[in-house]
Amino acid sequence: MQFSVKVTEYQKNTMLNICDFDLLGKDIVQDDLTMNISKSYYGGKIVNKGEAETLLKTSSIINMVGKNTVSLSIELGIGSENGVKVISGVPFLIVFQM
Repeated sequence: MQFSVKVTEYQKNTMLNICDFDLLGKDIVQDDLTMNISKSYYGGKIVNKGEAETLLKTSSIINMVGKNTVSLSIELGIGSENGVKVISGVPFLIVFQM
């Protein structure tokens, strides 16, 4: 299982953009809404599950896309099912950890 990640600093917080690797560069379309899972936002480095877990646990702001990514974060106790939004069958989750 591989993930695409981009880590940046935002207002003294670590921001992680992470998605299932197979979604990188794709458009998610539902009705009038189109979301691009862009390489500029989610790309940067390809990581395995172990490294993804570490990044999820240590980041303050997390933008997640994909079934594997969102499932992993919920397994780790980061975020909840209640916060998950699904667009055209693809789950999205944003988490702010204090």
